[in-house]
Amino acid sequence: MFGRRGNEGTGKGGGLAPPPPMPAATIPAVSPIPTVSTGPEVFAEPPRDTGPAHRQPAASQPAGARKRPARNENYYDTKSQVFSALIDTIDLSQLSKLDTESAREEIRDIVNDIITIKNFAMSISEQEELLEDICNDVLGYGPLEPLLARDDIADIMVNGAGQTFIEVAGKTIESEIRFRDNAQLLSICQRIVSQVGRRVDESSPICDARLPDGSRVNVIAPPLSLDGPALTIRKFKKDKLTLEQLVRFGAITPEGATLLQIIGRVRCNIVISGGTGSGKTTLLNCLTRYIDSHERIITCEDTAELQLQQPHVVRLETRPPNIEGEGEITMRDLVKNCLRMRPERIIVGEVRGPEVFDLLQAMNTGHDGSMGTIHSNTPRECLSRMESMIAMGGFTLPAKTVREIITGSVDVIVQAARLRDGSRRITQITEVIGMEGDVIVTQDLMRYDIEGEDQAGRLIGRHVSTGITKPHFWDRARYYGEERRLAAALDAMEVGRT
Repeated sequence: MFGRRGNEGTGKGGGLAPPPPMPAATIPAVSPIPTVSTGPEVFAEPPRDTGPAHRQPAASQPAGARKRPARNENYYDTKSQVFSALIDTIDLSQLSKLDTESAREEIRDIVNDIITIKNFAMSISEQEELLEDICNDVLGYGPLEPLLARDDIADIMVNGAGQTFIEVAGKTIESEIRFRDNAQLLSICQRIVSQVGRRVDESSPICDARLPDGSRVNVIAPPLSLDGPALTIRKFKKDKLTLEQLVRFGAITPEGATLLQIIGRVRCNIVISGGTGSGKTTLLNCLTRYIDSHERIITCEDTAELQLQQPHVVRLETRPPNIEGEGEITMRDLVKNCLRMRPERIIVGEVRGPEVFDLLQAMNTGHDGSMGTIHSNTPRECLSRMESMIAMGGFTLPAKTVREIITGSVDVIVQAARLRDGSRRITQITEVIGMEGDVIVTQDLMRYDIEGEDQAGRLIGRHVSTGITKPHFWDRARYYGEERRLAAALDAMEVGRT
């Protein structure tokens, strides 16, 4: 059979003692199994008032969603023996030349032969599970594959080999998935980060990376992580969310979605604010859909997550230092460089430090319509965080000057929040108007009011207008021919308020 070595192996001497785990270097660089994606910060499943039509029935769950029985040590001993025999039997150099499906079929044939020769007592279902697990180990991401195949999971959190948690519909639950040992988990972590030219080991135990579908990955390994490697994956959704879907999920009203469309269309400078997991990157992806196709867009990110559909997009990504501590390219380096690349819009995936000053300068010097995200819990706190991050950069500007730069650059702050019931909502759309003395003046166009909770513990609330009929960016909307649509949206929000 193609891909086999000359010896139809059952392992070295056919012995039954479990071999040591295979190091990552012995596994060929075969393209991983294509995985579905789920948004980096997905909004929750439809809330109570969206009706059963938007909920996924249990029968339609992916195969990976079926709960597997708990596995005992005998299963892992058997798998270890079969895996060792497979590595002794198969020709890895030939296997690496095959496409994923052909390589999977080749592995399944050889594993079936090994099980028959070694005479393992296994049911058909157990044998199928073993076949799938070994194929995932060689070609994919091992035990993670069933979780990556589920589109209802937003986050995967691996706390060492023996404990894995997942987030489903805004709630964190423990999964039955576990790894053979910490060596296997670290091997899979190394495989993931090596695909984007990064590494994780004792000398560099912290690493940010991404999967081929753009899902965000963070790894922290021993000695910093005491109980084994800790792996966190923020998944992308297979079907990218749109503002229309967010309306169906109750994250925003139709009028609010129209308002956001207009804000993106008329080149307002937008900052999306929110806490961890609140949906900032998902919302940023939604807003970029309304950028005109002829505009030149440059994105700057720590790990490339944004998936813009426009034809003229340049994607930039930071680089960590090498093993000698040199060669680091920071977010600020990227933002400063992209100013020389003739951008029409600059989009910073996440603003964490002094690069906020360069982004504000870009917003104020002819790059209208630029966007970014910031971790903060309210629009007012977002403005304070900008001031703090500018101070972190060593700038010794007076506080009033810093605030004038902010008000001259930022037009709108969109606040996203993850509520205590696990749902995600756009809680405020706030304009930055100007200064009164030393104070930055803002006004809310829309906010989300919580009115209570139902018997299931889900929060009940509604988006309400604040009564503003002529926002500060009205002249900009008129310049782009959007004033009628803006007036209609604001009128509809006002009707909804009463």
